[in-house]
Amino acid sequence: MLKDFIKAEKLSEEELKGRLEEERSHLFSLQMKIKDAKLPVMVIFEGWNAAGKGEVIGRVIRSIDPRFFRVATMDRQPSEDEKRYPFLYRFVKEIPEAGKFRFFDTCWMEEVVEGMIGESIDEDEYKKRVHSINVMERQLCDNGYLVIKFFFHISKKEQKKRLEKLKSSKDTKWRVDREDLFQNKNYDRFLDTYERYLEDTNGSRAPWYIIDAKDWKRAELQVLGFLNRGIDIALTNQKMNVPILQNTFPMEKLPKLSEIPLKDKSLSEEEYRSELDRLQKELKELGNRLYRKKIPVIIAYEGWDAAGKGGNIKRITQALDPRDFVVEPIASPEPHEKARHYLWRFWTRLPKTGHITIFDRTWYGRVMVERLEGFCSENDWQRAYNEINEFEKELADWGAVIIKFWVQIDKDTQLARFNDRQNTPEKQWKITDEDWRNREKWDLYETAIDEMIEKTSTAFAPWHILESVDKKYARIKALQTVIDEIKKRL
Repeated sequence: MLKDFIKAEKLSEEELKGRLEEERSHLFSLQMKIKDAKLPVMVIFEGWNAAGKGEVIGRVIRSIDPRFFRVATMDRQPSEDEKRYPFLYRFVKEIPEAGKFRFFDTCWMEEVVEGMIGESIDEDEYKKRVHSINVMERQLCDNGYLVIKFFFHISKKEQKKRLEKLKSSKDTKWRVDREDLFQNKNYDRFLDTYERYLEDTNGSRAPWYIIDAKDWKRAELQVLGFLNRGIDIALTNQKMNVPILQNTFPMEKLPKLSEIPLKDKSLSEEEYRSELDRLQKELKELGNRLYRKKIPVIIAYEGWDAAGKGGNIKRITQALDPRDFVVEPIASPEPHEKARHYLWRFWTRLPKTGHITIFDRTWYGRVMVERLEGFCSENDWQRAYNEINEFEKELADWGAVIIKFWVQIDKDTQLARFNDRQNTPEKQWKITDEDWRNREKWDLYETAIDEMIEKTSTAFAPWHILESVDKKYARIKALQTVIDEIKKRL
């Protein structure tokens, strides 16, 4: 792509000025259309050091109301704290809300390329990260984002000339560091690595646009032209359905909910107390080992209303150091969460290495409550099975232990617990009108749950069923499952 690069057309100053005014005016008019259509626009600027990315970003944003955009200036390499999260974490945190722009002054490209040049990333890790980037960019586009990617290209001679000019002034020489000089000295090596990366990530949904950056005005014109056309097309195609991808992940088959026996899944009080004490002591020791070995754990709870998730979670957390875990109760998304990719609020709640996050309700709301209550389109929830599997695969490849529980009861047990809550003053806060409404859709929910388990019980993140007619039995089974899965990872 770079080696076959065709330079931008030459224009007279008068033509250039006129075209720039047209494109700036067009972008100004598009910002309100973006806001009204709730289109999130993610613009990524990459390129050679001293190629003028910052200058052009500054010129482009002059055409946009500052209430509608932010500029994310990403460090080339993650901080020590950011290294304790998945590779994509620090970038996904910055994705824009619906109806707004987010301009990235470098994004995930630079960390990968510099890692390859510095040999901190080997071939296998490079391929893994490129795959993660391609999946994320495709998911963003499939979920209504416009992702525009620019690479600012200059020659070795032009880069050297700019660096020398910066160094010649006491006011700008601080902007030239050893990395800049190293890149110019090793220009051909960087060129080969950039070329490979651009080709490997040049997808149909998020293609690369190579910008001739020798002249800032012409660079701005190119950026504005591609950006405006991209927005026009995205607004036109916004209502189009996205293809449903075939699952390619290995699956573990589980029975349908109606086939799961619930009788005889019980413990005596004596058995329960004995096992609870033994398993909590074992889990406490394992928690210490997880922290020492910096292994993250994600425990995800889904289940019927009144199935006993809260009590189940409590018996796990009682065994853990309170500094090492967080319980995330997931309710309806807040406005700023609803305005982003539906997985964003879970990406931003992931544990650091060595820590445990327990989700009370999860990303599976997309294929249950959102599906049945009409909070997303049919195309959205059908597409979500594969997107969720990709999300969990990313976490598994990062090194996380992923434990997913479905807490199962029958309809009669739920009714008895609902009535108990309704008739016991200190428990009434636990029962809502929504619980009763959901109960009326039991059969619809059961169908959705069966499909969810069938399509997302992967080999790297299988579902575990907790039979919870006897809550004591479910609590012990959950503790034993968590211990077993942690031991496998250790």
